[in-house]
Amino acid sequence: MKTFIVAEAGVNHDGDLVKARRLIDVAASAGADAVKFQTFQADRLVTASAPKAGYQRRTTGAGESQREMLRRLELTPAMHRELMAHCAAAGIMFLSTAFDESSLDLLESLGQERFKIPSGEITNLPYLRHVGRLGRPTLLSTGMADLAEVGEALDVLAAAGTTRELVTVLQCTTEYPAPVDEANLRAMLTMRDRFGVAVGYSDHTPGIEVPLAAVALGACVIEKHFTLDRTTPGPDHRASLEPGELAAMVRAIRTIELALGDGVKRPGPGESTNRAAVRKSIVAQQPILRGEVFSAANITTKRPGTGISPMRWDEIVGRAAPRDFALDELIEL
Repeated sequence: MKTFIVAEAGVNHDGDLVKARRLIDVAASAGADAVKFQTFQADRLVTASAPKAGYQRRTTGAGESQREMLRRLELTPAMHRELMAHCAAAGIMFLSTAFDESSLDLLESLGQERFKIPSGEITNLPYLRHVGRLGRPTLLSTGMADLAEVGEALDVLAAAGTTRELVTVLQCTTEYPAPVDEANLRAMLTMRDRFGVAVGYSDHTPGIEVPLAAVALGACVIEKHFTLDRTTPGPDHRASLEPGELAAMVRAIRTIELALGDGVKRPGPGESTNRAAVRKSIVAQQPILRGEVFSAANITTKRPGTGISPMRWDEIVGRAAPRDFALDELIEL
């Protein structure tokens, strides 16, 4: 199964359309399936007095409100159209996460086919219903949520028109960067088994090891933040991969997919050619005369595996030799 890899540009464009285009080019060059931005209107998203999150204060300072910071990072409808056109030209899917109902409507009007529910909206009933009415393939991020909240969100989506077959639930830890020991990848499997849904992983840990482990565990979607330069000022740059790291992650995921195989236990093509060389056959341990009884004293097992299999040992022991056998000769009946 091919993993759907989402390169999360988020707000790492810093409100600069040229930089946003460059992020699209990087994601396409890395081999990601989609590049994802964020769609919001700061005045609809946060109150004027809403404080920044701790990670936002650490990366952008405390001198401005969260709303003031977000205003600089908004993408206008015209910018969305330009970025979607650039994605089409680059051969990569455009996605954006909407943080309010009007932003959802904008993305739908622009033809976006998949939708992403961010972790912060998993308990937003009106928002969930709005997404659910779209009836589209949906990614549900579950940072900060417990199992009951995930189930409630899935029920709301289903009641509104987006059934569980359309939803991929993403394990996520809402910290930037997230400590590796809080990634809790097994929660992804718990949600898969409890709710009967496809699962994936939205990663905020440093490096690429944790999303690779998620793929090995069965994630069918991986989402990872990336940036042009991790040292750039801004809320998400420090917790993002740089271009070379994003490309390395995609390559490694594709390698893991090959290694996972189809689950059928059978000899591989290369193994079939090696079987004769490394398996064993029943052979004469010493010269054996015709009529002599085969026993543990005069037969043994050695390579190559082109004769009688040692699994037939009990069938051979006690029988009379049909002819003379030289030392190391393959036994025949």
